[in-house]
Amino acid sequence: MTLTIERDTSEGRTIIRLMGRAGSEHLQELKEQLVGAALGISLDLDDVTLVNVDVVRFLGECEAGGVKILHCSPYIWEWIRREIDREKR
Repeated sequence: MTLTIERDTSEGRTIIRLMGRAGSEHLQELKEQLVGAALGISLDLDDVTLVNVDVVRFLGECEAGGVKILHCSPYIWEWIRREIDREKR
């Protein structure tokens, strides 16, 4: 899978824009991007075309940890919600 990651930091906010297909092999890089980010972190998923279950679980953890998810497609949101519900059982 191919994923491009762009990072924009301004006025104390960080937006990490993801473009392409996100898979398990990208999780370490995504985690590293979040660790070095300023307060007010957002993940922009407008150009994400495909994700796998590991990425969906990671996105759910990010949201629970206060990371704002922007421009997420409905199918990914639904999948995130289902994974969160599954983990609560």
